[in-house]
This record gives sequence, C-alpha cells and structure tokens, in this order.
Amino acid sequence: MNEDTFWKLIEDCRPIGPDPDAEQLAAALTEHLARSPVFVVTGFAEHLAWALYRLDRKELGQGLSGDAFLYTRCAVVAAGREIFESVLRDPGIFAPFATNLIWAESLLYTPDHAYERVTGEEWDRNTRYSYESYSNTGGWARDGPTVDSQGSQRHADRTRDAERLTGDSWSM
Repeated sequence: MNEDTFWKLIEDCRPIGPDPDAEQLAAALTEHLARSPVFVVTGFAEHLAWALYRLDRKELGQGLSGDAFLYTRCAVVAAGREIFESVLRDPGIFAPFATNLIWAESLLYTPDHAYERVTGEEWDRNTRYSYESYSNTGGWARDGPTVDSQGSQRHADRTRDAERLTGDSWSM
C-alpha cells in the first residue's frame, strides 16, 4: 500500500454525515481491510503509524496527556489528507482538535481488528514507526521537528523498496 492509497481508503470510507469519535470510519475501514489480503492490512497499519509519528511534535502536543495527544492525532488523520497536511504546515490548525478534545481512538485499533478477522489470530503489531506519543524524538527536539517533506520522501522510498522485495503492493 502506498501513501496515496492509504489516504484514498480513508476518504472512501469516511461517512457523509457526522461521525463523532470516527466510530463509523473505523468500522468501514475494518470491513474493507478485513476483505483484503493481510499485506494490505499491515500496509495500512504502517501508513497509519507513519502519519501519527509525523504529527508527534512538540508544538502540537505540549500540554496534552499522552493518550489525549494520541487520540487527537488520530482525529487529524481521520479528517483526511488535506487537514493532515495543513496541520503539518500550520500547527495552529491543530488547536481546535486539541482544545475541543476531538478524538478518534477507534481509528488506532482498525488494523488490529481487521488483522484478527483476516487471520483468526490476535496481532502483536510492530510497525517501523511508533505511533505512541512522544516517540518522535526529532519532533520533540528543542529546535522543532526534523521530519519534513524529505522525511516523507525517504518513507515513500523505503515503502517502495519493501514492496519490491516482498512483492506486497496493492492499489485500488
């Protein structure tokens, strides 16, 4: 799964009406992923972790508990690529998510639920990037985040290399 496919899947599964806490989005994503090969589920988990890792920055998380910051970052991802990229460019866009405690905790567990449905086994998820709050040491460095568009390109290159080595790729 590449980054464009990840964001398209989120967009395609997002409900039309209100979805507090992204419960409907998480359910739709789980259903879609549960009908997919396991490499699609693990690819989704990798891209979700990468997105959450990129949002794990001091200027966004200061003053929030670890869980509140994690679930709020999930809400930014659930809001879609445009909002996600806007928050990366302008941290002020994150403020309403944090101030109003807009959470999407259920999105975090989507790949785990889908994996269990596909394999019949519980998943001990271990992604390349940690989604846990405060794990992006570059994002919490005194001088600000070190993951930028070049970091995104390096991630895309590693993903493409991994797909080439394993034969695991998927497009909609």
